[in-house]
Amino acid sequence: MTAMAAATPTTLRIDLVSDVVCPWCAIGLASLEQALRQLQGEVEAELHVQPFELDPTMPAEGADVAETLKRKYGMSDAQLAENQARIRDRGAELGFRFDFNARSRTWNTFDAHRLLHWAAAEAPARQLPLKRALLVANFSEGLDVSDHAVLAELAAGVGLDPARAREVLASGLYADEVRAAERFFQELGIRSVPAVIIERRLLVSGGQPPEVFVQALRQAAQPTS
Repeated sequence: MTAMAAATPTTLRIDLVSDVVCPWCAIGLASLEQALRQLQGEVEAELHVQPFELDPTMPAEGADVAETLKRKYGMSDAQLAENQARIRDRGAELGFRFDFNARSRTWNTFDAHRLLHWAAAEAPARQLPLKRALLVANFSEGLDVSDHAVLAELAAGVGLDPARAREVLASGLYADEVRAAERFFQELGIRSVPAVIIERRLLVSGGQPPEVFVQALRQAAQPTS
């Protein structure tokens, strides 16, 4: 008896619109990747990291993270602590470690997005590892993700050329491309992140649990009429 051939996985384009100082973006990515592991052999992802800045006006020196969050969302100290505990627990469930004591400031992320754009052009397979490294640097290690030395070191850590990374960061390369991408997704109606766009037709918003992504990915993998 001849064994049946295994079905070929469906390859889906996924655009992850997010920021590197957005905790729910770290949760959303970890949740999406867990869903993709569950669907291994059924679905494969062509994942593109897309830029979104939570605060494009953030100054170069950054700002106190607790004060920024309390002012932006109208939270008290107790509400902020409760929110951080909820985020920390959700991250732990997905294998992502949040250490809110490791940092006291939040940073401008435009240069991080330029670096991610360069990574996609230079070595596309390195872009997602760089995104993960940026999220870990910010949320687990409390590093300044606007600092060019930190960014070059993170690039090196995922196999990119740190000297070239420093050149890109110092030159202002890809600034226009990042702004154009930001405008594109804003014009599509993206106002909050994470926003996961599957096959440019299905949107999953927020740090959803893996089962939500599994359902959306299976839906997107169905043949369209």
